[in-house]
Amino acid sequence: MKSFALIRADDPDKVKIALHDLETYGHMQFSENPKNIATKYADQILTNVMSVTLKVECFSASLVQLETPPGAAISNLKKIHPPAHIIIISPRHNQIYDELASNYDNFPDFDRKFTDVTRERKKE
Repeated sequence: MKSFALIRADDPDKVKIALHDLETYGHMQFSENPKNIATKYADQILTNVMSVTLKVECFSASLVQLETPPGAAISNLKKIHPPAHIIIISPRHNQIYDELASNYDNFPDFDRKFTDVTRERKKE
């Protein structure tokens, strides 16, 4: 059963690191390249899936389709500490899951490369 991971952060670099952490330390397999999604849409997904009011808006967001079953993804996510807010969306979240599955290919790819500006900033 496929699932999605929604990654929200206040900085694109944190999203990139979180994607790396999901693969490397969370042992999650991506079935597709991560996609870039609008931050307001990511915030809306959070409020719908978690049934909570939004406390802080994100400034960067990505969505990735996982080969890892949702239960295993959630269990593995609890063992790592990525620098972003990550939500696992399974078919149990009927409407949102179906919406993401049918529109996934329409989202642009998320650029996972770190820029030279980022590297220079980290050296300082």
